[in-house]
Amino acid sequence: MSWGTELWDQFDNLEKHTQWGIDVLEKFIKFVKERTEIELSYAKQLRNLSKKYQPKKNSKEEEEYRYTSARAFLATLNEMNDYAGQHEVISENMTSLITGELTRYVQELKQERKSHFHDGRKAQQHIETCWKQLEASKRRFERDCKEADRAQQYFEKMDADINVTKADVEKARQQAQLRHQMAEDSKAEYSSTLQKFNSEQHDHYYTHIPHIFQKIQEMEERRIVRIGESMKTFAEVDRQVIPIIGKCLDEITKAAESIDHKNDSQLVIEAFKSGFEPPGDVDFEDFTQPMKRTVSESSLSNSRADGKSEPKFGGKSKGKLWPFIKKNKLMSLLTSPHQPPPPPPASASPSAVPNGPQSPKQQKEPLSHRFNEFMTSKPKIHCFRSLKRGLSLKLGAGPEDFSNLPPEQRRKKLQQKVDELNRDIQKEMDQRDALTKMKDVYIKNPQMGDAASVDHRLAELGQNIEKLRLEVQKFEAWLAEVEGRLSMRSEARRQSGLYEAQNPSAVNSCAQDRESSPDGSYTEEQSQETEMKVPATDFDDEFDDEEPLPTIGTCKALYTFEGQNEGTISVAEGEMLYVIEEDKGDGWTRIRRNEDEEGYVPTSYVEVYLDKNAKDS
Repeated sequence: MSWGTELWDQFDNLEKHTQWGIDVLEKFIKFVKERTEIELSYAKQLRNLSKKYQPKKNSKEEEEYRYTSARAFLATLNEMNDYAGQHEVISENMTSLITGELTRYVQELKQERKSHFHDGRKAQQHIETCWKQLEASKRRFERDCKEADRAQQYFEKMDADINVTKADVEKARQQAQLRHQMAEDSKAEYSSTLQKFNSEQHDHYYTHIPHIFQKIQEMEERRIVRIGESMKTFAEVDRQVIPIIGKCLDEITKAAESIDHKNDSQLVIEAFKSGFEPPGDVDFEDFTQPMKRTVSESSLSNSRADGKSEPKFGGKSKGKLWPFIKKNKLMSLLTSPHQPPPPPPASASPSAVPNGPQSPKQQKEPLSHRFNEFMTSKPKIHCFRSLKRGLSLKLGAGPEDFSNLPPEQRRKKLQQKVDELNRDIQKEMDQRDALTKMKDVYIKNPQMGDAASVDHRLAELGQNIEKLRLEVQKFEAWLAEVEGRLSMRSEARRQSGLYEAQNPSAVNSCAQDRESSPDGSYTEEQSQETEMKVPATDFDDEFDDEEPLPTIGTCKALYTFEGQNEGTISVAEGEMLYVIEEDKGDGWTRIRRNEDEEGYVPTSYVEVYLDKNAKDS
């Protein structure tokens, strides 16, 4: 089956068909190109969607991703990002393997088709030229034959006429012979041209045209094969990413199966557990007694009745009973004894010594009296510095020991801080080990560097490690204190449960000892600590900027330091001093010897004993 033999007379139709084939190929290229654009757009939208729901850095959302369901959702987002990447791979492979290759092939195909049909037109023009030559030779032969026949007839006429001279007859005879010779020559030329045309025509229809059409056929078959291969590649590109897409979907399924509702419930407990006990029962108030009734500590009836003529707390009145008040802060204020802060550790007050003798327990006042005091009293701000610190606590800065948090939350924060400091210590030690190895290399090979150049950095790392270790000791001490209180509370809770089982009538007189600072922070006290009443004081509108900073602890000088620079103070080894400002990260601690002598000393030269409850006496 050959186009050259079967379609020898369909030159124009073949030209149209091959042009249609090229148009189909270009249409397929355009289709693939639009498919790649769709894949890119889809991948971009998937990536934007995944990015939109990713947790923001340093935001509250990061804390939410400790739950297994949130982590599974995060894993789903990451897998969707990889899923989008596979669609980008589809687009890239289709562009390189199909669009680019077929575009180049179409250009080559057009050039080849143009060349083949140019040869075909050239062969057609040649055979047409031969045909024209044959027709011209044939007409000339026909004309010469007619001329020779007329000349012969004229000669015969002249020869038969007796009136014509012999010369005229001879002339007619010669003219007839000449015309006859010209006819013979035209015949010979026509015969030769005919033979040549037949030979050219045979070659044209049996050699040249079949050869040209065969090339066109091969070209068209290659085009058909190429478009079929491109369609296979189109499917194969999709098939290649199916395993990876399936893996992404498997990871999403695995993440969904990893959700643990019990673990999430436990995390909620760890996140929000305060460690406080629920409030006790409300005492019965006997109105049948003629004497003046005594108000229970757990009741707000009197305070609500007396508070009608007094300023309302916060400018708004809450009509709810106290067990349903949302803020535990008010409840802890009303149920906790008011007592002044303990003196600095250097004081000889028995209540300031953790293990010292306990003071006798004071009898609690009625709850309504305490509520009235709380409603009418105003905190006294001693100086502008205290005001700024109070504002910083309200703005969320919080004390360093997290004493503003409930016990369980405080223990958790302290543990996180200890772990963070330990990681920092490990990083510093790794850097120190690396510099030590570098120094050893420099010592062995002086041409590689100066060993003394790393001494300064090693000293800095040593100071940083020592400082971090002191910080770890400080936070571990606070952590041990909190854990000790929690263990004591659990033991007391266990004993209280036994006591309630044995003495149910005495349960109503028990109240939990809690203290809440005016800025909303929580602190704990042991049940054995002294309870005192703090008298109400008026608000002082004048800020004394010149009043000295309060002491926040004590320190012991580990080494002698000669304070020669401005703002520093000299200390002797073993000397005890007051701490009035912690190290802010610059390596200096502010201390005080007496009312007139204070200044800065290097933090590494002293051992600091901070007291979270110590204030300026």
